[in-house]
Amino acid sequence: MLGKALGGGMPLGAFIADKKLMDQLTDNPVLGHITTFGGHPVCCAAGKAAFEVLLENDFAVKQKETLFLTLLRSAGIGSIKSLGLWMAVKFENFETCKKTIESCIQEGVLADWFLFVPNCLRISPPLTISDTEIKKASKIISEAFE
Repeated sequence: MLGKALGGGMPLGAFIADKKLMDQLTDNPVLGHITTFGGHPVCCAAGKAAFEVLLENDFAVKQKETLFLTLLRSAGIGSIKSLGLWMAVKFENFETCKKTIESCIQEGVLADWFLFVPNCLRISPPLTISDTEIKKASKIISEAFE
């Protein structure tokens, strides 16, 4: 399943699977994977435009990831796992993570933990985040321990 950014802010999703798996959806019920909301022309146009923007622009994701990883250095941070701008900042325990999140929110940075990993702060900013915003957010996260 794909969604969220696929529609460029409009409700749009995609269901992608191997042919063998898709063939299982041909009966009982027939076409059981379709949706009554699928294929709306406005949402599809928004999705196409969003995809074109992604293809035409260099959002420097790797450089932004590296900047986050360089700046997020604090004694309270155990480790950071990342894939592009999707990051999990691991803390010793949930209490430390929660304190950091509360500090972030108080300073204007939206933050949350992972549902199944409560000792990890979730970072998933938009691709358009600026270096200035990365520096500010990283400083706020790091200063939560002081």
